[in-house]
Amino acid sequence: MTTVFTTPIIRHVLVLVAKSFLFLKGWKVIGDPPEEKKYIFIAAPHTSNWDFIFMICIALTKNIDVRWMGKEQLFPKPFKGFMVWLGGISIARSTTNNTVTEMVKRFKSVDKMTLLITPEGTRSKVEKWKTGFYHIALEAKVPIFRGFIDAPSKTCGIIDKFIPTGRIEEDMEKIKNFYRTKTGINPKLGLDKSA
Repeated sequence: MTTVFTTPIIRHVLVLVAKSFLFLKGWKVIGDPPEEKKYIFIAAPHTSNWDFIFMICIALTKNIDVRWMGKEQLFPKPFKGFMVWLGGISIARSTTNNTVTEMVKRFKSVDKMTLLITPEGTRSKVEKWKTGFYHIALEAKVPIFRGFIDAPSKTCGIIDKFIPTGRIEEDMEKIKNFYRTKTGINPKLGLDKSA
């Protein structure tokens, strides 16, 4: 399926826009795009509306065709096709418990897919991460790559592959450890780094 990240002319224009935006803001993107065809791309810390913009900039500059999940209200009929073209996947709030199953099916039905997820689930302050991304990766047998924003150093990017083992508490601790050195754009809303 063609998305904004794969539409030839538009994609090239947006890459230039993304690079210009990052340059003017004084930010740099680090890390190499994953070689894997299917994986979860988590994004943290999520403390501002700007986070999504930076993650899209990472995707564009690193040539990653991302998909993201959104509540079905973001996909009204006149604009549904447009939202899907932007990489969106409509999720019905009434069937939240089936989200993991639905995403696993999607992964298994395609040859290539990158799913962008914010583990905090919201830009508001949270006490702990949601684990849906982990269960999707485990059941779909795909790796997790860590996308990040660090406001003090003005860096963002995507780093190493993590393979879920099924030992969720141990794995989540390893995944979150990396983010204890990262500070979001609005640090007051960040996850407690000592947690």
